[in-house]
Amino acid sequence: MGYTTGSCAAAAAKGAAYMLLTGREFTEVELLTPKGIKLNLELLEVKREATSVTCAVRKDGGDDPDATHGLLVYATVTKQESPKFSLDGGVGVGRVTKPGLEQAVGDAAINRVPRQMIENEVMSVMEELEYPSGVKVVISVPGGVEVAKKTFNPRLGIMGGISILGTTGIVEPMSDAALIRSIEIEMNMQVVNGTKHLLMTPGNYGKTFIKEHMKELDANKVIKCSNYLAETVDMAVNKDVKSILFVSHLGKFIKVAGGIMNTHSHHADCRAELMAAFAIRAGANLEQAKKLLDCITTEEALGFCKEWGLLEKMIPLIIEKIIYYLDHRAYGRLEIGVVLFSNEFGLLGMSDNVSELIKNL
Repeated sequence: MGYTTGSCAAAAAKGAAYMLLTGREFTEVELLTPKGIKLNLELLEVKREATSVTCAVRKDGGDDPDATHGLLVYATVTKQESPKFSLDGGVGVGRVTKPGLEQAVGDAAINRVPRQMIENEVMSVMEELEYPSGVKVVISVPGGVEVAKKTFNPRLGIMGGISILGTTGIVEPMSDAALIRSIEIEMNMQVVNGTKHLLMTPGNYGKTFIKEHMKELDANKVIKCSNYLAETVDMAVNKDVKSILFVSHLGKFIKVAGGIMNTHSHHADCRAELMAAFAIRAGANLEQAKKLLDCITTEEALGFCKEWGLLEKMIPLIIEKIIYYLDHRAYGRLEIGVVLFSNEFGLLGMSDNVSELIKNL
């Protein structure tokens, strides 16, 4: 494993805050990641000014083929009277130029969890040292300008640098074989212990949605299937599983509605095309379909569909096709249910059998 750009930014900000407010030198800081793994990260390139301190943490992608591996992530912490805390991006951190992403147009591409990590670490230092005024934090990644060209950021409308990312703070290697094997091990553990009904989600967004909005379910029993829908269904059939309830963000499962069984963007990325196709089936006109084809994210497309009054017709059509393709993959040998959600609009819809599958779970 490695650690995310979000962890690097939070650790650098924490270190810079300590050095600024104490006047002392620090060579490393301790950081507890959202995953619960504690890191001790080295502080590099320390630079002092009259009212600010800058330092960096080097990104480590572990065994993951990560474009940002080795980059220095800098944090500059500057004293200010107010507000108590502010955060922005500097050189090499992208800017959002199109709607539909986690951050608003014009904001630095620092995602929600890293933002919270940075604020929590810096505020904890201020509280510990009883510092009465405020600080401004600027995250910069000078090497991010070039590296961003190798990422999806330009396609997403994030210009000028990389995004500061990470929902757990930890980078887990994305070896296909290792990930598929880990899914099989987790599934096997549940089956061996008598479970015949599985709860699955592609990733962290789904697990969070289950915890917050489907409290009747045990989130600790969720199996993350990542992008590997085909392998997951095949394994479940081979292990005589009776049912799977999939809970997914629409951004992943809209691809399944097109028969795509590996949802990684390297395999297929036709979200806009599928959203446009389903909108047409729900009554969209040509101009509306063209607008959807220009959308960067499904969240942005959902906003338009809701505005046009198409969403309530579209979602059942999408779910119907998702079930069709998953059933086809399973040869009808297990019951499959689907819950779709959006980060912005919440619960979008579910297949008719979800209540029964929840009872089974």
